[in-house]
Amino acid sequence: MSVYTSVSSHELSQWLQRYALGELLQLKGIAAGITNTNYFVTTTHGRYVLTLFEVLTLAELPYFLELKSHLARHGVACPTPIADHTDQFASLLAGKPACLVSCLNGSDVSTPNTAQCFAVGEMLAQMHKASSTFVPRMTNPRGPAWWSSTASTLYPLLPAADAANLRAEIAFQDSHRFDFLPQGVIHADLFKDNVLMDGDKIAGFIDFYYACNDVLCYDLAIALNDWARNVAGEIDDDLARALIAGYQSVRPLNADEHSAWPVMLRAAALRFWTSRLQDFYQPASGEITYTKDPAVFQRLLEAHRVRQDFWL
Repeated sequence: MSVYTSVSSHELSQWLQRYALGELLQLKGIAAGITNTNYFVTTTHGRYVLTLFEVLTLAELPYFLELKSHLARHGVACPTPIADHTDQFASLLAGKPACLVSCLNGSDVSTPNTAQCFAVGEMLAQMHKASSTFVPRMTNPRGPAWWSSTASTLYPLLPAADAANLRAEIAFQDSHRFDFLPQGVIHADLFKDNVLMDGDKIAGFIDFYYACNDVLCYDLAIALNDWARNVAGEIDDDLARALIAGYQSVRPLNADEHSAWPVMLRAAALRFWTSRLQDFYQPASGEITYTKDPAVFQRLLEAHRVRQDFWL
């Protein structure tokens, strides 16, 4: 992710004494993403990813790190958290909560094919099934209450038409409730840059730090809105159908999920339109940071409003 907190080699070497990972050989910042600080860490024992958490506290981290450990034990492709000598997954480094996870092979893809979309859908469904036995719970911190409160701080900053558009969509979403839909642990941020591919196979899902308990098909909608979106910003029908087919090969959607699906696609677009507006108008400061275009999800939301074919 973006580098907000600088860590020196000396600081890291001292911190690594908590682990049985050998001596530090290389520390390299990862300049991508939005929320946390990530580095590649190479030691005499191997290569890892170091994450320093800019918002989450030590008390909040067990849900996410125990979830990844649980999923890895159940065969879901994802990084495995590394425990230190005290059997803890996280501790303070440079004044921030920090953890190490295994570094996976593979790389992200910017223009996926149908086979890759099918694989993502299939693994997402496997993740949903595997997490059904994960006991801890986390309410979605970026659900309807969050987008409503965040939007209220953005309305004065937006062009009038955009503010009216955002206000109308939030009102529309507020008129729908989906507590009756299947729920469980969702990734909540399964974009192309959060999946490592090895050819057409999944090397691993990464960046679980928005994971929470919410509606399962909402997670599928979040993934589709990015994985099936082409370079023109429009949804490619073949990619969308492949992603959904992969998911349903493991966990078929029920009749209620089918009915809710158009609203879920809009909700997923709204969530990321709102967060990108916040990043654009209320940016965090960082050493190596960048923001993403909010208009991408505004246009996608407008397209979903008039869409007739939802690929189910």
